[in-house]
Amino acid sequence: MAKIILTFNTLPEFYERLSEHHTLIRPPKGRDFSQEELKNLVQDADVLCSVFDIPIGRELLGNAPKLKLVANYAVGYNNIDLDYCREHGIAVTNLPHSVVIPTAELAMALLLSCSRRVVELNQELRKNNGRVSLGRLGMMGLDLYGKTIGIVGYGNIGAAVAERCRAFGMKILYYKRQRLSSEIEAERGLTYADLDTLLAQSDFVSVHTPYSTETHHQIDARALSLMKKGAVLLNTARGSVIDEDALIASLRSGHLASAGLDVFEDRDIPRAGLLELPQVVMTPHVGTQTYDARVNMNRELVENVLKFLDGRTDISRVV
Repeated sequence: MAKIILTFNTLPEFYERLSEHHTLIRPPKGRDFSQEELKNLVQDADVLCSVFDIPIGRELLGNAPKLKLVANYAVGYNNIDLDYCREHGIAVTNLPHSVVIPTAELAMALLLSCSRRVVELNQELRKNNGRVSLGRLGMMGLDLYGKTIGIVGYGNIGAAVAERCRAFGMKILYYKRQRLSSEIEAERGLTYADLDTLLAQSDFVSVHTPYSTETHHQIDARALSLMKKGAVLLNTARGSVIDEDALIASLRSGHLASAGLDVFEDRDIPRAGLLELPQVVMTPHVGTQTYDARVNMNRELVENVLKFLDGRTDISRVV
């Protein structure tokens, strides 16, 4: 029987499967465990189930001599000290499958909201008691059909976004470190481009790059300057992949027409400059905030934990 620490609260059926044959420790209803609480709890823990916004650092891991697995409740895992885990033989798993569809659908929601200025028009209606006279050329939006979207980071989520954009009749450029085969490109209607070319040729750019020291501010002032005037930037990946101050400056200058953001640099809190810009559509990191997604994420995490404890290797392991 293993001791499993759950750092967060989620759907009840999740607890039942983990506690059926193991000891499950979870936080009081309505909150997560604090770092101090976790330091005490992990001392004799075998498994730690965490989430992207709870740091699992060297100090905490150093208090867990029996720990065998950190199971992250997210596709990303930059909240975990992977070097420490490698050094001490601690496995790390993530959720590469269950987050794909809901995050891709949110990216499409941001794309459509920005292209047709949905939020701005909604605000105008509310501000003017439902009476808005735009004339024939007021607050014009953009069609998606025939436009080019650049997918930065063509992993599972980027591929799902590209598939949906293709259904809208968009041309698709993609950038990733390892180019796909020509057969896959032809089958999926993709054109490979280096990052600079993608930025220069795309009407819309959707960022799906995992965060690392290499991708910190991958979209910086220089990258933004390469984008077409009037282009739209979307980010449902990690906030620090984009230099937020540079993005604000580009939007204020009118170089970029709009941005759709689900993630932000400062612990997912948008900076004041973004809040002041009506052409920016923002959501508070809700890429997987649907009931279906939570059910699927719970299932995937439970499978990772139980299979690992049974000695199986068919899990989503990153370390």
